[in-house]
Amino acid sequence: MALTGKTAVVTGSTSGIGLAYARALAAAGVNVVINGFGEAKDIEAERARIESDFRVKAAYSPADMTKPAEIAGMIAFGEKTFGAVDILINNAGIQFVSPIEEFPVEKWDAIIAINLSSAFHAIRAAVPGMKKRGWGRIISTASAHSLVASPYKAAYIAAKHGIAGLTKTVALELAQSRITCNCISPGYVWTPLVEKQIPDTMKSRNMTKEQVINDVLLAAQPTKQFVTVEQVAALAVFLCGDEASQITGANLSIDGGWTAA
Repeated sequence: MALTGKTAVVTGSTSGIGLAYARALAAAGVNVVINGFGEAKDIEAERARIESDFRVKAAYSPADMTKPAEIAGMIAFGEKTFGAVDILINNAGIQFVSPIEEFPVEKWDAIIAINLSSAFHAIRAAVPGMKKRGWGRIISTASAHSLVASPYKAAYIAAKHGIAGLTKTVALELAQSRITCNCISPGYVWTPLVEKQIPDTMKSRNMTKEQVINDVLLAAQPTKQFVTVEQVAALAVFLCGDEASQITGANLSIDGGWTAA
């Protein structure tokens, strides 16, 4: 496959969508740098599993996505370890829900830093090497909330709209450099984080599990089905291939029809 031997840095990839990205790219022959928080033993187990399952090299960077110097260091680490960073996937993200007048300033700052500014810092650090080699793929995880809004998520929605704009700008700047820049906008994705929310919601709303899934979590998704992490990752792998070389500046929805209305 055309991706064999290339290297990807995937932020926020010790679990969930990010880990699915890393594993899907590894399955395509890509060496990966994973990044994120968690128990050291769990992260090492995932790193080792990628190597053993796919016969590629995997490394771990503990870079803090709120710290620009550490983000630049993560890209430098990837280049030093593997000789290049060919693919960058900006996936790190956090969430906080609150009415605007009560939204804690520190939560706003953290969400903007991790969900938006970290992508800027990583792209800024990765582009020179991509330009030098004449090839690159930049993908950011946006959200259905990069296209539509919901109440009480001011920082998250501002950040995801920002990712969509950043993607377009970078795509235009790099249009003749054989480097594409796109974002993927999932709806509700089935992850352990989502699954853990269900019992509390059942209790607080006096609902059955099925009611919580269909009437709360999937209320906005016409298919009434969760997106899977594997589906999101498969789209990212496609965007890295030669077949997608003319897809750039795109915001690709994978949301069960949420943003079709």
